[in-house]
Amino acid sequence: TALHAGAELVLMNYLLPQDVIKACRQHAITGLTCVPPLWIQLAALDWPDDACRGLRYFANTGGHMPRATLTRLRGIFPRSKPFLMYGLTEAFRSTYLDPAEVDRRPDSIGKAIPNAEILVVRPDGSLCESGEPGELVHRGPLVAMGYWNDPETTARRFRPAPGQDPALPHPEIAVWSGDCVRRDDEGFLYFIGRNDEMIKTSGYRVSPTEVEAVVYESGLARDAVALGVPHAELGQAIVLVASSGTDGPLEIDRLLAFCRQELPGYMVPRKIIEQKNLPRGPNGKLDRKGIAAMIADSELERIG
Repeated sequence: TALHAGAELVLMNYLLPQDVIKACRQHAITGLTCVPPLWIQLAALDWPDDACRGLRYFANTGGHMPRATLTRLRGIFPRSKPFLMYGLTEAFRSTYLDPAEVDRRPDSIGKAIPNAEILVVRPDGSLCESGEPGELVHRGPLVAMGYWNDPETTARRFRPAPGQDPALPHPEIAVWSGDCVRRDDEGFLYFIGRNDEMIKTSGYRVSPTEVEAVVYESGLARDAVALGVPHAELGQAIVLVASSGTDGPLEIDRLLAFCRQELPGYMVPRKIIEQKNLPRGPNGKLDRKGIAAMIADSELERIG
């Protein structure tokens, strides 16, 4: 899109977050897009004025931007417009929030991009009411044809768009994201979590991102992942795996006290495990499956 618009595109493989700041200074970067885990690290650094004075906008991709991180970034880049976005690999980009709306709804992923329609649907394909959680379905010209040499996953994710006559011989195909969202009365969308990552505890469905957002607000953790693990009484217990936001060890007791103050009881982690370096996928996002696999069974057995 940068090349299509005639912009100069700077490509870099960074080793450390500080390298991003150096690139912004060297190339007078005017637009910067990062995945939230990288933004969290960048927000903790000191940005010299000559590295950010020319930045016109910044945006997120590959995940929901924690509000605490957004607040810090807006303080670092006071002259820049924040674009909060949501996208699917299967459709590239789905929604964005107009910067003029950020103060009113900083947790929103906005509305559909031009020429796309975003639906919030129940499992049977019927449309959800305002405020009702449902699966995000993207229809429009950006929807891919499927997964290469993977017909099983293609059939699961690429299905007829809701509301069509089932008798149509060639229905329009939409991508069913597997993400749970809700729409407010004004049509703005809010990300809740991945359907396959929702934690079922004490009879409630808890989004890991809701727990993680509060952890980031504490300022005590650099990276955080909330997981649901089997529990005889609760169904699943919430375990938080986090790294310290400082050079010292993670202040687990202080973080747990903050969670108890800010979260309802059923959302408070039953255990917090410190892990200095959390594994990431090739796109920079935290690897939830890898993090769950690296937690030793002996650690989980001690959850009360």
